Amino acid sequence: MKIWIEDTNTPSHRLVRLNCEEHSDYTYLGDLNDTELREFFLEVQSDMDVEKNVKLLHYYGYLHLFIIHKKKK
Repeated sequence: MKIWIEDTNTPSHRLVRLNCEEHSDYTYLGDLNDTELREFFLEVQSDMDVEKNVKLLHYYGYLHLFIIHKKKK
């Protein structure tokens, strides 16, 4: 599956936008198979529901992930 990405990282959160169609403000991530996609999701957030997100990306053709950075005490 060919995937384009826009990744915004701030001190409080990270917003990752994935799309299966080319967009002018997105960067080409690559032609990822499901295994590579699962590995990418785990790199983004280790406790993510990977299977659900893979299915959503296949179904809709895009996926937006909002990850809140956990504060270390």
